[in-house]
Amino acid sequence: MFRNYFKTAFRSLWRQKAFSLINILGLAVGLTACFLIFLYVRFETSYDNFHSKADRIYRVVTEVRTPSESIKEGRTTTPVAIYMKKDFPEVEEAVRLGTDEFLVNKGQIKFQEKNTVLADSNFFKVFDFPLIEGNRNTALTEPMSLILSQTAAKKYFGNGKALGEHLLVTGAAINATVTGIMKDIPGNSQIKADMLVSLSSHKLMYGRPTTDSEWTNHNYYTYVLLSPHADAKALEAKLPAFQERHHGEDARKLQMQDYLTLEPFRDVYLKSKLDGFETGSISNVYIFSIIALFILLIACINFINLTTARSAERAKEVGIRKVVGAGRFQLAGQFIGESVIICLIAFVLAVVMSSAILPLFNQLAGKVISEGIFSHLWDVMGLFILSVIVGFLAGTYPSLVLSAFKPVVVLKGRFSTGMKGMILRKGLVVFQFAISIILIVGTLVVYAQLKYMRRQDLGFAKDQTMVIFTNYDKNKNAFKESLASIPGVISSCFSSDVPGGGYNSAYTEVENSKGEMQKTNLDGYFIDFDFLRQFGFKLAAGRGLSKEFGTDSTQAMLINEAAAKMLGYHSPQEALGRNFDQWGRKGKIVGVLKDFHYQSLQQTIKPFTMRYETFGFGTISIKIAAIQLPEAIKAIGSKWTQIIPNRPFEYNFLDEMFSANYRAEDKFGNLFFNFAVLAIFISCLGLLGLASYSTIQRTREIGVRKVLGASVTNIVNLLSMDFIRLVGIAFLIAVPVGYFGMNKWLQDFAYHQPIRWWVFVLAGIASLFIAFLTISFQAIKAAIANPVDSLRTE
Repeated sequence: MFRNYFKTAFRSLWRQKAFSLINILGLAVGLTACFLIFLYVRFETSYDNFHSKADRIYRVVTEVRTPSESIKEGRTTTPVAIYMKKDFPEVEEAVRLGTDEFLVNKGQIKFQEKNTVLADSNFFKVFDFPLIEGNRNTALTEPMSLILSQTAAKKYFGNGKALGEHLLVTGAAINATVTGIMKDIPGNSQIKADMLVSLSSHKLMYGRPTTDSEWTNHNYYTYVLLSPHADAKALEAKLPAFQERHHGEDARKLQMQDYLTLEPFRDVYLKSKLDGFETGSISNVYIFSIIALFILLIACINFINLTTARSAERAKEVGIRKVVGAGRFQLAGQFIGESVIICLIAFVLAVVMSSAILPLFNQLAGKVISEGIFSHLWDVMGLFILSVIVGFLAGTYPSLVLSAFKPVVVLKGRFSTGMKGMILRKGLVVFQFAISIILIVGTLVVYAQLKYMRRQDLGFAKDQTMVIFTNYDKNKNAFKESLASIPGVISSCFSSDVPGGGYNSAYTEVENSKGEMQKTNLDGYFIDFDFLRQFGFKLAAGRGLSKEFGTDSTQAMLINEAAAKMLGYHSPQEALGRNFDQWGRKGKIVGVLKDFHYQSLQQTIKPFTMRYETFGFGTISIKIAAIQLPEAIKAIGSKWTQIIPNRPFEYNFLDEMFSANYRAEDKFGNLFFNFAVLAIFISCLGLLGLASYSTIQRTREIGVRKVLGASVTNIVNLLSMDFIRLVGIAFLIAVPVGYFGMNKWLQDFAYHQPIRWWVFVLAGIASLFIAFLTISFQAIKAAIANPVDSLRTE
């Protein structure tokens, strides 16, 4: 019996090659898209799951409250880890992690090691990063102890022995010992490092030790490992008293109180809004999961539509089978079996397509979400099971419809698919195209927002500016002076950082509108006298820093408009001449800058300061004429090698640095666009199949109309308008849904443009054009056919 069912199924597929191909291709593309999205979602949600104690690890985060603001940070002060371990028996371990970049020398080889993490000696008691060589308990105990990843060890020592070898680290060329080699940290880890440096090295590298009394500088990420039965919420409730005990009196004097909370380690990557090693987006995971469901639904709808549309062709087969004794259950089983066979063929094709597309998908995602689809056999088994389930569910309704035909009716030739079947097919087409239009709207909104962010006036000039991190090299001034002799170099300046990069955060007292010294924590840069002019910052009041004023190097500060508002001033002019005290420097506010974006447009513009401070000049920015760019870069590199030979010549361009802030949005937009295209393609396949079937059903009608004088245009309009109306209904449904969903997505950006009316108009025109293009091929083919061929049997 089953053998006969298989034969019948394959014969049916072979007789209707076009419909079978559309069904199989639609399902294969849908399964491929779902599988790739599954790999992406699985990877994003798997961050840090490989740590055996991950469910007991928490990150300690800080909310800094001052009289004027509340700032949330992912870092804590130095003593928090020390005293939490001492004060709370439920804290099994507490580890601090800091980030930095170090110059590393190995003979004549020089590298700027960017993925460097400073860590306490108990790092491996909390985290399960495998150590290939070295002692996990002691490898980070002694000052200037280094642990290298496999990649870093190979970079510095080739394939030779690395354990016990030495490297020169930082500009002071301090001798450091390799005490361990660890496996390369996996891609689904928020903590990434090619080099771990013992935190006890702090004094040698920075000139001062870490102390247990620095309760105001938030320098380190602090992670605590709780004992197996500890209650994180109960511990969190004790933290206000903990802060009061250790820093309460000083905090009240400073009017700056830290409030500590605990974040589950596994939630940090996707759900935290605070800074960290690497961050993701839980909303993106939800969006792509919904897209996967939509694509699968569209593919299933295609199958149901095409199968029920062809029901009339199989009515006589059902009638004959029932006459010879076949029961409804047997017939339903046969048709469901045919559906499963189609899905299994689609499964094989999906496996091939997924394997071929995966490398490109990794590039679009910006990370290796999977080495290959067969790297985890359960993934392929899951796709197989999904295919069987889809085949069963998608085939259930058509099988019930087909198996319910009455043999007396169908064998007399009076069978009709009925109005209900037609309404269902039309409803499913509307649903398909509503989803497609929503995805078109989403794609347009995403790209419009990305374009808006890139074209927004940032408040400074970022083009043709080279940025080099000098790491406070003692020869940086000589290098800057040498740039004046290079053709194409327009200007250069020093600063602690640049917009789009990092920034300082300093405890500051500033005189407010009431005449009080308001205590606050302000972001800012240390700058030289050329910085404002080179970057084209605009002043709202007062003046910039200048060599003409002898006290500007020690007693002058600039603030932005946001800082003036925070201090209660109604106009920028009111802030001029007011007192400040920042990190031991006292003086007057001499100028108020117009607000500028020193972070991405996802962040609001915060109160900001600028001050002259030579010890903070770790960055040099060089403005270069566009027509002389290649020659100037080469000449600058030559000067760098001559004057600062102990450091590699590494640079970035400021516009690229700022654009890097939107890298995650770019990847999201690219993935969204590609999956939207797939959804539209599958919808068009279904529409093509229905249009083809509808044309076949109306062949004689078309012949009669042509004999009576209908033109090709009349026939094409006749066959197209029914489907165009359905797309129009889908558009009306999709507009409010698309607006609501994308408006919610835009709320993650502090600065965004509203969704424009033209987005929906363009989406509607695009969907109508795509639908008409899909239908017109079959319509024109039918319209130009010779009516004699369709009427010869009448």
